[in-house]
Amino acid sequence: MDVRGTVAAGFEPVRDAFIRNFEQRGERGAAVTVYRDGQKVVDVWAGTRDVDGTEPWAVDTVQIVRSAGKGIAAAVPLLLHQRGQVDLDAPVGTYWPEFKAAGKERVLVRHLLSHRAGLPALDCPLTPSEAADGICGPQAVAAQRPQWEPGTDHGYHAQTYSWLIGELVRRVTGRTVGRWIAEEIARPLGLDFWFGLPADEAHRVGRIGPVEPPAVPGNGGTLRVRPKRSVTEAYRDPKSLTRRAFGAIDPLPDENDPGYRAAELPASNGIATARALARCYAAMIGPVDGHRLFAPATLTLARTEESAGPDRVLVVNTRFGLGYMLHGPAAPLLARGSFGHPGRGGSLGFADPESGVAFGYVTNGLQKGVTADPRAQALVRAVRSAL
Repeated sequence: MDVRGTVAAGFEPVRDAFIRNFEQRGERGAAVTVYRDGQKVVDVWAGTRDVDGTEPWAVDTVQIVRSAGKGIAAAVPLLLHQRGQVDLDAPVGTYWPEFKAAGKERVLVRHLLSHRAGLPALDCPLTPSEAADGICGPQAVAAQRPQWEPGTDHGYHAQTYSWLIGELVRRVTGRTVGRWIAEEIARPLGLDFWFGLPADEAHRVGRIGPVEPPAVPGNGGTLRVRPKRSVTEAYRDPKSLTRRAFGAIDPLPDENDPGYRAAELPASNGIATARALARCYAAMIGPVDGHRLFAPATLTLARTEESAGPDRVLVVNTRFGLGYMLHGPAAPLLARGSFGHPGRGGSLGFADPESGVAFGYVTNGLQKGVTADPRAQALVRAVRSAL
């Protein structure tokens, strides 16, 4: 396996685990980056740029990271709060008057970030073009009646998060969330990260696609990791809240389509390097080349538990802070105080303030599962062993 990049002394186990992902876990093309105390200690990549191709993954290859982008999008309302522009305990309708319709007068900004707004699904799903136009999505969630009394329970807002967070940011700042991140986060930190991929960067994006995880040897045969029956049934039932939440865009968009990549959908189509994810999270917990994103109080907000227990959409127990998944069975991060966000199919970004670690992993081979991808988890275990 031709692995390129750099690894600091003591972090060789991460490179070894990365190689084993190709040898044992069906990896096609991927990159992983780790920062510690604001310094890059792992930055490696290997395989092919396209999941179904032969061109090598390059130092500047970027990929769609799906929901791993939610963690970067969540930083925007938290930073607006830090700057005094957003009150997390204000009704969303304070900033977005049309949102008050259909019983949502008491939905708070913090409910959007902690998946407690009761709006994971739409009665009338949007087409891919409607989802991407910046108008139909906000109008749909503003008109939608909640699935439960807002603030009383939680369920993962898999797709509607795009329009809830995106429109809140636009109403407060006059800028789209993609533009705000580009100007206020990506440019100062030098990140290769976009919601709304510029045309002149399109040549860098690899093709993503599904891959089957390899069989795992077991007693007398082979075993595959299988989800619980209740989870499987929820994803199969077209009437379930799970299917409806993930199907808020119907039919599912072609994630390799240039038009989709150019749209701004912070729930699902962030495009990044592993380096960008790790560097951004590093700046959330401490200075990186003189830049720091979160003040201590904001960092506390990001990783203080807001939602915990059975998730109405994911049908497993989840834990959320304000915008971030927290360490737990659904998102096994580095330690109890870690916060971040996985992307369905593999990608992962997170930070652990206690150890000073920030982590980014991107892949073009999408395996089944929303959280706890075995390749990402192997890398996380290797980081833990290196500390």
